[in-house]
Amino acid sequence: MGTTLTGTFETRREAEMTVERLVQEHGVERTDIFIAADGNENSAGEEQAGSDGDAGAPSPEPRGDAPLHGPISVSVDIEDGAKAAKVRDAFAEFQADVSEA
Repeated sequence: MGTTLTGTFETRREAEMTVERLVQEHGVERTDIFIAADGNENSAGEEQAGSDGDAGAPSPEPRGDAPLHGPISVSVDIEDGAKAAKVRDAFAEFQADVSEA
């Protein structure tokens, strides 16, 4: 029987890093991974990180309009118990709050 694991991340960078870890190192299909704002508004997370932050010179002036309206949710549909453990480990590595359905 399958399960859906959901990790909630403070930044878009943490969510993206987790997805890449799952796909590249643990063989999870991208079609089994779903990413969304954890709320009704578009969001890049709760704080700026990665490409949402300031860039080094000679970049244009920093922007202050990143939509910081709440966490990012990453859900993974998984059938294999061993892969479910790897998904949990990847979520933990990037400090996600995890739920299971």
